[in-house]
Amino acid sequence: MTDGVNPPSNPRPQPAPGDGGYGFPPVPPAPAAGYGYPPGAPAPDSGYGYPPGAPAQGGGGGFGPAPQQWAQGLPDMGAPMPPGAPGGPGFPGTPGPFAPQPDQPDWEAMADRSAAEKRRKRLWMIGGAVTVLALLAGGGTFLLMGGDDKGGNEAVDDKESPTVSASPSPSGSKSKAPVDNTPTVKDDPTQIRDRSGKAPLKMGADTGVFPIDKRFEVRTKGNENSYAESEKRVVDTAKSFTVSARVWTRATKGRQIAVSQGNEKSFSFELGLDQVNGKPAWVFRVQTGDQGAEATAVTVTGESPKMEKTFSTLTGTYDAERKQIALYVNGKKTGEAPVPGVFQAQGPLELARSRHEDKWTAPWNGAMESVQTYASVLSPAQIDTLKPGRVDAKTKPTGSWLLY
Repeated sequence: MTDGVNPPSNPRPQPAPGDGGYGFPPVPPAPAAGYGYPPGAPAPDSGYGYPPGAPAQGGGGGFGPAPQQWAQGLPDMGAPMPPGAPGGPGFPGTPGPFAPQPDQPDWEAMADRSAAEKRRKRLWMIGGAVTVLALLAGGGTFLLMGGDDKGGNEAVDDKESPTVSASPSPSGSKSKAPVDNTPTVKDDPTQIRDRSGKAPLKMGADTGVFPIDKRFEVRTKGNENSYAESEKRVVDTAKSFTVSARVWTRATKGRQIAVSQGNEKSFSFELGLDQVNGKPAWVFRVQTGDQGAEATAVTVTGESPKMEKTFSTLTGTYDAERKQIALYVNGKKTGEAPVPGVFQAQGPLELARSRHEDKWTAPWNGAMESVQTYASVLSPAQIDTLKPGRVDAKTKPTGSWLLY
């Protein structure tokens, strides 16, 4: 009963999910374990009440739409997840955020990474091989195109290209030591080294040795300080001998001697250039008298197509048995003459000058190389095959300078 003022005080109970009130559809009551799990059962892989493999619902985590009172001040938990997100459309069967993570590594991904690494290594190896081949090809081209460059050191206009290496490899057994082509004496660059004997040639102040391509040459200026000489006699003029030199002259004027030997009074022999009958000619001249008079000198001459600023090989011989001298120009005999003998002077061997009437005369203005002396007469065949920079293979020279 009421007192007519206040309405009855029995409040209506709040509807619960499953009663059908406030928009909740009638559903069976949840078992005692809660969240759809049977009592004591482990949580299935789908999580939060979903059967295994079942797609996640729009509310995520096994819930339906959020109750009205939960929505105040909170994000809409009932909103559908974006496509591709865990629990959203297009991502069926994905475990929830608290589902157990697999313990096994991703073997397929590891295999893909390993294969990619191998491919990268193969590409690096192929690229490296191509680069090496390109460098080798470029180096070979350089050697073919630039290996004959003489550089900027050549003051002499050498018209002949050298055909022999400056440092030839030894022939025969590989155990032989390399050939030493050093042009000067060790620790003394003012002396031209004797390659065959013990007679270095001391150079004057205006004389020098210069490298040219694969060889060396001595250069002289045609004055009194431009020469080279040995300390003692090299050629025994009482016996047969051969003297040879490869020479180059700046001009064919006057008398110029490349190689000579004598004493303080006169020469015994001289090899070089002179004026004969008003024309330049190559000469090999010997002195037969001890006074050094012009009347007792005997000369043989020769010519070559071009004598100025061109290398020519001059070779003079004396046959003591036959009492005869001869001159060869570039391997060919150009003249010979009989003699009663040769003056036996005991003086040193000279380059670029000669002794005449107690004076130094006939300075050489140019260059020379491959100077050689032999204590015998080389045959015409040996002289013809005597290559520039080399000595005769069958006969050891008594002295040799500036070989290559």
